[in-house]
Amino acid sequence: MVKPSAVSRPCFLLVTAAALWALTLYLRLLALISVPVAFTGRVASFVPADDMTNASGAGGDPCRGRYVYVHDLPPRFNADIVRGCAAANDWWQGMCEDVRNAGLGRPLSGGALTGATGWYATHQFALDAIFHGRMRQYGCLTNDSSAAAAVFVPFYAGFEFARHIWGYDSAARDAASQDLVRWLVRRPEWRRAGGHDHFLVAGRTGWDFRRDDRNSTWGTSLFLLPAVKNMSFLVVETATMGWGNDLAVPYPTYFHPRTDSDVLSWQKRIRSSDRWWFMSFVGAARPSDPRSIRSQVMAQCGASPACRQLGCAFGSAQCHYPGDIMVLFQSSTFCLQPPGDSASRRSTFDAMVAGCIPVFFQPRSAYLQYRWHLPRDHATYSVFIPAEDVRSGNVSVEAELRKIPPAAIEKMRKEVIKLVPRLVYADPRYKLETVKDAFDVAVDGVLERMAETEESQTGSYWR
Repeated sequence: MVKPSAVSRPCFLLVTAAALWALTLYLRLLALISVPVAFTGRVASFVPADDMTNASGAGGDPCRGRYVYVHDLPPRFNADIVRGCAAANDWWQGMCEDVRNAGLGRPLSGGALTGATGWYATHQFALDAIFHGRMRQYGCLTNDSSAAAAVFVPFYAGFEFARHIWGYDSAARDAASQDLVRWLVRRPEWRRAGGHDHFLVAGRTGWDFRRDDRNSTWGTSLFLLPAVKNMSFLVVETATMGWGNDLAVPYPTYFHPRTDSDVLSWQKRIRSSDRWWFMSFVGAARPSDPRSIRSQVMAQCGASPACRQLGCAFGSAQCHYPGDIMVLFQSSTFCLQPPGDSASRRSTFDAMVAGCIPVFFQPRSAYLQYRWHLPRDHATYSVFIPAEDVRSGNVSVEAELRKIPPAAIEKMRKEVIKLVPRLVYADPRYKLETVKDAFDVAVDGVLERMAETEESQTGSYWR
């Protein structure tokens, strides 16, 4: 008979080994779940190998210092505004059509866009929905607000503006903004830092949200409400040129790539485009604005066989077809960008996406804003001609551009084409892998701003 102890020894060894293996597995799982978790159902973006290496050296978490917490706002602040798009028809005709497809509008094809993917008739003020959609794809979202470096507020301020701009008094125009503020200041996330770590995207110009006169018939006072003075607001044109809490990001263009290859293929196409127009202009005159140089620019363009323009005067539909606009920009060397209703233009970004070198007449049109997205050395990608010189009639725009050597023109065009990825917003329903788009650049800028703000504070309220 075999002794019981002889039988139990190998069993004992097996049980001990299994217990040690289970303990090791448990400790590894515990380490994993200690990292703040991303929102359930969200897609994490790809982290390039070099970034992952750097992250591993900093503790193994590629999202360290990059987590964003998104407020779960009541639907009256976003989804209900989109559902009520028909209410904006007096000011934004066709808004319901323009905000479909995740805010991109109707798909485009044919003409200059034949064989290309990711093109839509996107409205210039559709950024509220597009940015929110991209945020859902952000790879470093967290449900733990205490771990977040920034807090995103998905209030569709631009869409709300369009619903109440005409026929309403200031109280009605400000109602949603004040409702939002009341909701925010009651949240523990807000009280932790007094709103310093909060940011919001209002996809219009900063002027539209800085109404300081209750009797004014234009805009809301969202940016001037005392409770939100510490927040950061992303707009398509800043009213304060870096001195306030509104910061400029690019207007949405017609191009919304789905993959890295969409971007690379488009860059290859515009790199080899035949540019038979030396310069071009898309827009309408501003006869009622004595400060505008549009009429002089258009007159000079019309007098030159080397210039082509698409008119946007009342009753003309020339400039309302995105395909025609992109054909012209894609076949032009220089695209003239005189200010219109405000200093900046959506046309600037459409032109650059087509590989066309922008010509500015005011520093405010680009140089004093878009600091995250455009090079600080403005001469590397653009030309500047002072508006006063054009207004006085002392300068020929074409003559000034003819002075630029061909080699310098080619160098500028290469820089413009290189900038394309950071000037477009990827399709929110997809995600790019290694290419950073305008959204990525904006979030990087916000996080850097938040880090600088935190470092400058005394710690009396932050975290």
